[in-house]
Parts: sequence; C-alpha cells; structure tokens
Amino acid sequence: MKITKIRFERSTLKLDPAFCPNWDPTPRKEFHATLTIVETDGGVTGYGSGDMMDGFEGYEKYFIGKDLFNIHEHVRALETISFHAGRYWPLEMAIWDAIGKALKTPVANLFGGAMKAIPAYASTGAVMTAEERAKSAIAIRDRGFKAMKIRVPQTDLDLGLRTLSAIRKAVGNSLEIMVDLNQAWRMPGDTRRSMDMVEVMKFIDACKEFGVFWVEEPLPMEDIDGLKRLRGRGVRIAGGEMVRTLPELLNLINNDALDVYQPDVVLSVGLERTRIIASLAESKNRIFTPHTWSNGYGLLANLQVTAGVGGAPFIEFPYDPPTWGIERRDFLMAEHLDVDQNGMLHVPGAAGMGIEPNFSVFKSAVA
Repeated sequence: MKITKIRFERSTLKLDPAFCPNWDPTPRKEFHATLTIVETDGGVTGYGSGDMMDGFEGYEKYFIGKDLFNIHEHVRALETISFHAGRYWPLEMAIWDAIGKALKTPVANLFGGAMKAIPAYASTGAVMTAEERAKSAIAIRDRGFKAMKIRVPQTDLDLGLRTLSAIRKAVGNSLEIMVDLNQAWRMPGDTRRSMDMVEVMKFIDACKEFGVFWVEEPLPMEDIDGLKRLRGRGVRIAGGEMVRTLPELLNLINNDALDVYQPDVVLSVGLERTRIIASLAESKNRIFTPHTWSNGYGLLANLQVTAGVGGAPFIEFPYDPPTWGIERRDFLMAEHLDVDQNGMLHVPGAAGMGIEPNFSVFKSAVA
C-alpha cells in the first residue's frame, strides 16, 4: 500500500472568554488547528494533528509513492526535514493512523499494547488566586481525577506556595499535585530569562513539604548540570516536552538529568522515536509520561503510544474550566476524549488512532 497524497485542512475556533495560559504572555482569543491527511492507494486515509504544519508544502515528494508501512524511512525523512524546517510529526501520526486502520487494530497495539487505560492528571493552564485554584481542585477531584497539575508564574513563587497550601487544605491527600514552572522554552518574542538556580532550589525544597509529585521544567533543558543539582531533593524533576531531537533526549537520559521524561509525540521527536525514550527511561527506573498540550488529536496520539509502551503512572489531560475545557481542546474531533468516573483515560477501541475528524469545522469537505 502506497501513500498517494498528503494534504492539510485548517480551522480556527474563536475563544470567548479568552484563554490565558501561564506560558504565553498574550491572552489567546483564537485556537488554530491543522488536520494532516494522508491518502493511500488502498483506500485507507490517516489523520493527524498537533502542529500547524506551516511551511511543509514542497516536502510531500519525500513520502508520496512510498510504502505506507516503511515507517523507518518516513521517520528518517521527517528528521532531515525538521533540521531545516518545522515540527512536522503530525504527519507521522497520520501515517500510523492509516497503518492501524489497514491492519484493523488500534495504534497502541502496534506499540506493544501494554495498557488499555491510564490514570489521567488534570493539567491546568491558567494562573488563579490560591482560593480559586483550591475550588477548582475540589471540582477536579469530584470529577474522578486522582492528580492535577498547577502552573506557577516565575514572578510570583509565593503565589505557588500559597496555592499548594490552599489545595492541600481543600482536598487533603486525595490528589497528587504536580507543579509546572514553564522555564524550558519561550513563546516567540518572550525574552524573559529563566529563573535563578537558588530561587528554584528554595521553591523545590518548599514543594517537598506539600508532597508535590514532580516539579516540571524548573530550568532550561540544556542546563544539564543545573537539572542534576535539583534532583534528589525529595521532589521529582520533569521535562523534555519540546526537545527537538533524539540525540538531545538521549543526552538527558545518559546524564540522568531528569526523573520524569515528557517528550510530546507530535511536537518533540515523533511516535517511533518516543518509543525509544520510553524504553530507555524504564531501563533506568525513570518515568515516561508525555506532554499533551496541543489539541485533542495530540492528546490522542500521546495516549496511544503511552498505552502501548506502558509504565506511565499518569497521563496529562489538559483541562481547566471555564477557559479550557474538553469541547475547545477536541473541536477537531468527531468524538471527545474524557475520563471515566475513576479518572481513567481509555484507549479508543476503533482501529488506528480511533477517532475520526469533525468534518463540520472545515470550510471544505475533507472526508
């Protein structure tokens, strides 16, 4: 079965009220998303999403006419292209979707089929007052989640500690809590420097008193010596979500720089390469659980790979009502991903990625 066509459909969802994530100084009033479509001569069509795919036009020639199942060649081609251009891993997702459909099995089975469901942690994005976030923690717990993640602005670490205190008072130990400092990368134009090492150390030591499960991205990922100094203080150190190449991730692993490795399969190094990182992390008794903040399809791809390789104690579930809910995150999809009453996120039973696009959000028919 050969790839015959690659095309893209783009859609924009208006956000009212706006979403104000900690990692972006500009409030988001629109949510842009691209659907990557891979067609084959066997009548199977695969879909992927998670990056805008801007600038990909012209690279289709390296895939069209090639065997759909030759995933190694497709991944190597994407690695060479990403050196010169953007993060085009949603194309690999679409190829895996088509492969799963052709073989009539979920992608998770192609990656090992280790798990059918994974405990999800509610990953919040906005910064709230301590009291507001404590109220949201109660709602998150009552919805079935067993863990949540909060964002802490680098300019107000005291707010983070007050928030942790308020959450513990509100829900006790019924929720695991993760903290994200968002210090490993910046949005375009955001020129703020990363946090000072001494500040970070003091913050992590304080987090230990609240039983924080991990502190995420406390420093840039290239500061390997700094990351190693933060480990072993009683709180796990997490990161790696946007690291661009396999050698860079291997360098983190070989230096034992992190406790938790989080490469996102549609934004970092793709599905097949992430499988390698997951296996190596497990071999070192470290945790693999990917970042999933792109859109619903990005979450779906990360779910399939993580369930396939197994071992993750939690998977990230972007969820922060009222400004970031399931309907916004999954607007490209015909079905929404949601947890069950016990906070478990299940792998869809259908072949491939398991969920088809919501064709109504596109101006042209894409089916």
